[in-house]
Amino acid sequence: MHSILRHLLAAATLTLAAGASLAQATAAPADAVPKGPPAGFVAPADPKPGESNAERMRSQPGNNAPMWRAVRDSGVQPGTSNLPGAEQGVLIQPFVQYPGARFTNAGEAWRQVRNQWLLPYGGSLLLIVVVALGLFYWRRGPLGHDHADAGLVIERFTPLERAAHWTNAIAFVTLAISGIVMAFGKFFLLPVIGSSLFGWLTYALKTAHNFVGPLFAVSLVIVLVTFVKDNIATVWDFKWLVRGGGLFGKEEIPSHRFNPAEKGMFWWGICVPGIFVVGSGLVLDKLLPGLDYLRGDMQVAHMIHAVASILMMTFLLGHIYMGTIGTRGAYKAMRTGYVNEGWAREHHALWLDDVKAGKIPVQRSTPPGGSRPVGDAAPQA
Repeated sequence: MHSILRHLLAAATLTLAAGASLAQATAAPADAVPKGPPAGFVAPADPKPGESNAERMRSQPGNNAPMWRAVRDSGVQPGTSNLPGAEQGVLIQPFVQYPGARFTNAGEAWRQVRNQWLLPYGGSLLLIVVVALGLFYWRRGPLGHDHADAGLVIERFTPLERAAHWTNAIAFVTLAISGIVMAFGKFFLLPVIGSSLFGWLTYALKTAHNFVGPLFAVSLVIVLVTFVKDNIATVWDFKWLVRGGGLFGKEEIPSHRFNPAEKGMFWWGICVPGIFVVGSGLVLDKLLPGLDYLRGDMQVAHMIHAVASILMMTFLLGHIYMGTIGTRGAYKAMRTGYVNEGWAREHHALWLDDVKAGKIPVQRSTPPGGSRPVGDAAPQA
């Protein structure tokens, strides 16, 4: 008992001394701050020769320096563990030394890349895109014109296409929101809602992220297979690109069902990054058979997942903008499946010509609102 009280008194004395030193350093000028540890600090002593761990714990209770020295010296050697897996008996990853780096093992290297590269630059990229879209909408407003729901209408998206699109879109938004909160939430959300609520929220979002991921993967495959036939480049696409699609002019350049910007979004905003997102996500969820899921593999998968996800979110922010408030009538087309002739003529004139010429079959059932589908005979006067 006397020994415990003596150690507690010594710890309290050191704490008060360190606090007094910190207060003096804060009040003193920068050039007057003493270098080195604060007054009263006593570094853990090296173990005495022949001293056992039990003797060490009696002489300096609570000092775990010997254990961590052992981890540092031999922690990379496999030990005994009841958990299955290739690395479950290894406390830390093997030590590596990168020239000029401040870390000495692969785990610390991954942490530095995540905290000093992926998070700041990825977050900045997302903010830049949001601000740019806001400025563009402020200066230009929504593109296109309003067209009355009268006359001929065309089925632009079939029920299967809309179901695939909305399933994939909802899954993507769920993954994006949960991923942003898990990656950046501690910077903008934690100070607002507190650690307890933030902990529960991130746990719930992490669980949703893990379960919605496979749904996104399946729906992404369906989307790619469904829309690939209309996203093949043609000679008309180069003419559209040379004139910038009329984005900064008064009239839009004619295009087929999807213009080159939409085709580029399909390939470089959805297909290519989507493959990397899904592949790395399946690794992180441990859903691919035949892998050992070593720590280094999981860290590489995490970095690929983060980079591909940020790039995909960057592209799809533009897609979401153009499909909602950025283009008049675009959201209605995906919601109902139908567009009127005026909208089709303004945005996809070549596609409208092919539909009216019978080169592209369209659904002839009556669309919402009772307007006449394209191809039906005009009503008699």
